[in-house]
Amino acid sequence: MKLYDTPLAPNPRRVRVFLAEKGIDIPKVTIDLAKLEQKSETYAAINPRQKTPALELDDGSILCESIAICRYIEALHPEPNLFGRTPREIGEIEMWSRRMELNLLATIASAFRHLHPAMAIMEMPQVREWGELNKSRIIGELAFLDGHLKGRDYLCCDRFTNADITAMIGIDFLKPAKVAVPDEMVELKRWHAAMAARPSAKA
Repeated sequence: MKLYDTPLAPNPRRVRVFLAEKGIDIPKVTIDLAKLEQKSETYAAINPRQKTPALELDDGSILCESIAICRYIEALHPEPNLFGRTPREIGEIEMWSRRMELNLLATIASAFRHLHPAMAIMEMPQVREWGELNKSRIIGELAFLDGHLKGRDYLCCDRFTNADITAMIGIDFLKPAKVAVPDEMVELKRWHAAMAARPSAKA
């Protein structure tokens, strides 16, 4: 297998952290988004959506989208389990994973993509009003997460799961979006410090 990766982008990092938690190393091909390598004819043939990550399987077929790739890896390597063992766990992890992806990470990414000058060549057109609207929503999402984490070490199931991966990467992506976690959100800061201390967080 071969992973088409972009080191600073959040979605490829979700896959790298997932692989690190599994103890799996897959050869990587770096796609430089700043140089628009994702728009090259070669990479567009791999992923017509011109985004990373993409996973090339041993038979040459391609899987795109970070969660699809992680689901495939979990099917091959069920332990340590990150998507749920029981129907209840599967449902809870899916619920929190989607909340973190759609409400937190996507909101932060929209603010970043539409407000950061370096993104102008990739986000055409940049809509500053849309970026500002999403930026204004971020603190509300952080407050929701802070409240939920009171008395909890993980988002759900009393153990580390894919939901924690997505949330951690969302919080880390606040820095380039130029948003800080408010000091009063002590539960969120405590949880994030514990996630950042995991070896996989350096992936």
